[in-house]
Amino acid sequence: MRLKSADWDCSLHLPIWVSNSEKAIIETHLQEWTMLLEACGADISSLASNLRKPLRPLWISQKTLIWLNEIPDHDSWEFIPLILVSASASDGISQSRTSSGFSWHYIPGAGDDEESWARGLSPDLFWKHAFELIDAGPELCKRQVAEIVEKERVYLAQRGKYSPQVTLKPGKSSTINHPISLEESNIVSELMETEFPMNSMSSISSCKERTIFWLGSTNVAVSTTSHVFNASDDVECVLNCDSNSGSFSFPSASSQLHLPIVTSKVDRFSLIRNLPSAIDFAKLSLSGGRKLLVCCHSGEDISVCVCLAILISLFDEKGSFDGGNSFMHTTITKWDMRRRLVFICKFATSARPSRGNLKQVFGFLSREQESAIVAESALEAT
Repeated sequence: MRLKSADWDCSLHLPIWVSNSEKAIIETHLQEWTMLLEACGADISSLASNLRKPLRPLWISQKTLIWLNEIPDHDSWEFIPLILVSASASDGISQSRTSSGFSWHYIPGAGDDEESWARGLSPDLFWKHAFELIDAGPELCKRQVAEIVEKERVYLAQRGKYSPQVTLKPGKSSTINHPISLEESNIVSELMETEFPMNSMSSISSCKERTIFWLGSTNVAVSTTSHVFNASDDVECVLNCDSNSGSFSFPSASSQLHLPIVTSKVDRFSLIRNLPSAIDFAKLSLSGGRKLLVCCHSGEDISVCVCLAILISLFDEKGSFDGGNSFMHTTITKWDMRRRLVFICKFATSARPSRGNLKQVFGFLSREQESAIVAESALEAT
């Protein structure tokens, strides 16, 4: 669905450091990328129907200077700004420069692997305390983050929820002298002794009370491990992918399976080793018409990736369970994975699968299809 007003400026807008030749290359791909976006399965129509101005990206870097008193009111803008924040640092001493005089030091993973730089701050916590962190400024930011993260950890721990203390590793950058300061350590000690009232969740906790996310009509759901106990009436079997085992009340032991899967940051092959067992359990459960819940500690990464593998392995393009028949006769590409992931994200709105785990899912699916081809070839040769 395309909504376009006659007076909209829909030309390509790029940062001033992008050369004309690179801009020309980007322009040749715009139509292709537009078609890919429209075909990915995302609900673009709902967003487009609410747009009264065109979207336009604005790039913010570590050296961007903004005078807040000179920013016009957003209602007077001819576009809706889409703020893109770069984690890479511009550096004038770099040998390679573009024609515009700008150059960048790329920091691999800085933008997407928040475990390496966020000091335990989650997106939910950040947005709840965004203005506090901004007001704290660079000098007090780390202290403010430490206080917010530790308050949240203690709050969850007092309610019996798994919430490990954040361990910060020394950074490689010279701008980070210590993994955690003495001041931050004192905050931890103070908060360990703090009692949070049970009704203070709205003012202290930023973690949204997530429920179980059913993935359309597939009979597959994703959730955090802590919410399994609240879903005993709706769920008939559980695939627990949490590193910590949990005991759930089900009629038989065959109704639940625990696979202690850890994040790819800890073990790069943990997920791919356990996916065969996960698929077998899911196939057995779903073929009997039972409702399957896949859970992990966060309900955002590992469980989402397991659900992705299940949907691709055991469901056809229309989302109907076929036990893997269509999977064995279709070549799975990264584009197919992306479309299925978009489908999951329509329902599991908190999904945040990591790149490392997605790579393991793709590796598993590719390996399974190669094995099927070899087996079929051997069968035909006999």
